[in-house]
Amino acid sequence: MSETPTIPPFVNKTMKLILRSPAHGIVSKTVLLITFTGRKSGKTYTTPVDYSQDGDQVTIFTHGGWWKNLRGGAPVTLRIRGRELQGLAQPVAEDKQAVAAGLAAHLRKVPSDARYYGVTFDDQKNLRADEVEKAAQSAVMIRVRLC
Repeated sequence: MSETPTIPPFVNKTMKLILRSPAHGIVSKTVLLITFTGRKSGKTYTTPVDYSQDGDQVTIFTHGGWWKNLRGGAPVTLRIRGRELQGLAQPVAEDKQAVAAGLAAHLRKVPSDARYYGVTFDDQKNLRADEVEKAAQSAVMIRVRLC
C-alpha cells in the first residue's frame, strides 16, 4: 500500500474548474494550476498543486511522477490567484537535504499541507524535524522562477 495519498480525478477536475473561475479566491491562496508539455508525448498537461511563494520564486511539492517532464528545466505556465504567469521550472529530486529544507519552509507558510506529508507539530507549534526528513525522502520539490 502506498503511503502517499492519491487524489481522485474528480477532485483535480473540480479544482481546475474553480481555479479558472471568478470563484478561484476560495482556494487560490494555496493552490495553483501548473501547465507543462510532456517530454515524450508533446501533449500539454495541467494539474492543480499546492504551493508557496517568495517573491518571484514559487515552490511546489509532489509525490506524482509528472515532475519528470520538467527535468533539466522547463518552461511552465502557472495560474496563480487568477493570473497566468510564465516561469522556468527546476525539479529537485536527488538532493534530499534541499527537499527537506524547502518542505520545512513550505509547511511553515502552508501548515495545512503538513497532513499530506505525515508531518506534525510539537507543543510549541514547531515542525517535527524527523518527520520532515522522512517526508522529503518520497517528495520532489519543484522551484519555479517567474519570468
